[in-house]
Amino acid sequence: MLSIFEVLALPARREVIERLRGGPKSVSELAEALGVGQPIMSKHLRVLRDAGFVSVRADAQRRWYELRPEPLIAVAQWLEPYRWMWESRLDLLGDHLDTMRKDTSQ
Repeated sequence: MLSIFEVLALPARREVIERLRGGPKSVSELAEALGVGQPIMSKHLRVLRDAGFVSVRADAQRRWYELRPEPLIAVAQWLEPYRWMWESRLDLLGDHLDTMRKDTSQ
């Protein structure tokens, strides 16, 4: 089984996760949105399902995929100790932009 980060390593899988933020989607909707064939999309969805990122629900001939939060929560928890690295830089950027704004308004 792939680790969470191995699953997220492929941009296509991250794009599927992004598309599912808006709610459940069928294989065909996802394949069309990403410009790939259904067999390729089905492979990505199987990896995401096996890793717990998505759940699937059958509705007649269609399969609906829905995002599950648990793996994303695990990623967020893993990143938490490193948050200070980008928060301090964002604070510095904000200060710099505020200074630039003051300089241009004078």
